[in-house]
Formats: sequence, C-alpha cells, structure tokens
Amino acid sequence: MYKPKDSSMSPRFVGPRTFMRLEHVHTTDIDFAVLGVPFDTAASNRTGQRYGPQHIRDFSVLLRPYNPDQDINIFDYCSGVDYGDIDVIPGNIHRTYDNITESLSPLLEKEITPVMMGGDHSISLGHLRAFAKKYGPITLIHFDSHGDTWDNYFGEKYMHGTPFRRAVEEGLVDVEHSIQIGMRGPLYGPEDIQDAKDLGYKVISMREARELGISEVMKQIHNQVGNNPAFVSYDIDFLDPAYAPGTGTPEAGGPTSFEGLEYVRGLHGLDIKGFDLVEVLPAYDSGQITAVAASSVMFEMISLIAMKKRDSQ
Repeated sequence: MYKPKDSSMSPRFVGPRTFMRLEHVHTTDIDFAVLGVPFDTAASNRTGQRYGPQHIRDFSVLLRPYNPDQDINIFDYCSGVDYGDIDVIPGNIHRTYDNITESLSPLLEKEITPVMMGGDHSISLGHLRAFAKKYGPITLIHFDSHGDTWDNYFGEKYMHGTPFRRAVEEGLVDVEHSIQIGMRGPLYGPEDIQDAKDLGYKVISMREARELGISEVMKQIHNQVGNNPAFVSYDIDFLDPAYAPGTGTPEAGGPTSFEGLEYVRGLHGLDIKGFDLVEVLPAYDSGQITAVAASSVMFEMISLIAMKKRDSQ
C-alpha cells in the first residue's frame, strides 16, 4: 500500500516535493498515479505552465488523507504514488504527444487511473490519444472558461486552444456523450461557442450554469455522460481569477474555489478513467492562491477514485 508520509511524524518541509507527499516510485501495484506533464510551448499568451506541476506539488504537502466533504479516507481504499513527470520535448508538440501516449499506455493497461497536471491545455490531446487507444472513443467532461475547439491559432493546428477539435477529428472522443462547462468571456464571435456545439459537444456556458445552479448542472452532466467511460479535463481558468490568478488566459465571472470543488465532487458515480488539471502558471500566482485551488481540485479527483473503489466492494 502506497500512501503519503504522516505529517504528524515527519514535518511537511522535510524531503523532496511530491504530490501530497506520496512516494515517488514507478510501480503498477497501485490504483492511481499522479503525473506532471510540464509542456507549455503551445500557449498563446503567457507562458510558464511548464513549472505548474512542481508548483502544485509544493503546496500539496498540506493535503491530508481524509476528505470530510465526501466522508472518505482515500488510503483506506486505494494506493497511489507520484509517478514524476513525463519527458516532454520543448518546442515539439508532436514528439511530446508520442511521449505522453507511450508513458500512459502501461498504466492504462493495468487499469491504473492517471491524474495529470500540466502544462498548457494542448497536452490533453495526448492524454485523449492514450485513453482512446485503451477504451476507444472516450467521453469528455471539460471544465474551462474556453471551449478550446478553434480550428487553428496563428495558422497552427496544435495549440492550447485547439485540442478538443483535433480530438473529434481524430475520433478520440465520444462526442455524443461529452460536455463542456463554464465557457465565458469576450469572444471573436458567436462561432467560438457554436463551433463546439456543431462538433457535437453539449455546452453549458457560465451564465447558464449560474442560472441553473450546481445541482442541476451536475444532473445534466450525469445524464449526458451516463455509464460511458469518461475523462475529466479541468482548466484552472474555469475558476474566477480572484481564486486562480496564476494562469495564462484568465476570464472574469467564474466560479469560486468552493463551487469549483463542488463540480468535481458531484462527479461521483460516473465511470471516470482519468483526469487532468492544466494551465497553472506560477509566475502570476500571488500567495500560492492558484496552487491551493489546483491541489484541492486534484485531491477531490483522487477522492473520486477512492469512492469508486469503495462502492465496488
């Protein structure tokens, strides 16, 4: 059983920084693996997301194993490690995608749930390629302030604003059951939202989410996803920048950190095969505010893994 160090016995400032003070080992005798994917050369505005994984790890040492909101001690039900970072190729997104797929495939073959931290959002296409290789087209649950379904940016097809269009084109996503939540902010035109709908995604804008309320949004997510195998992609700019300033393309009018956590907690009961959290940019993260939110979102993701295992017993 792999679990975090006990911080009542070993101070949090002792030892190398791993997520939640998990052991840094490569093993398949686990239920989940935390991985960093520190690639940021497909970002269109601010860069520095390559430092996101270590920034999240640095704060995550404050996390404890019991989740009071879900009433579960994670490590009573599952074992996990910090698998370290995937070797990315700065400036070469295609070789990076190959490395991502190659690194994730052995974990997926063993039914280990990956929990990945970026990096910019372009990396999600590599994640989806690995999951589709294992499960076929997978259902996408996407929390973000942007749909990331542009055809190109600066004429480039592979940017952090294009992965979920490429995923549809490559047949990686079961788009009929996929959903995007949180889209908002100034756009180039109505096609920025309509394009996602035309690709087949169900889209709930942030205004619609506010009007519906979290409970109703979660019902719609569950109805849309059903019993299909799903992948969760969570851009930290889903949150309002008051709660996550450390990101490349912040948009006003988003959820609070509490609401952002509630959206993840509400995914309990779905057949989630993997997660990623992207776009944390430490240089703009005053007081580690974004790291607090990001590590907490990942904690809720891992809690879902434990709850799924508990429910299956």
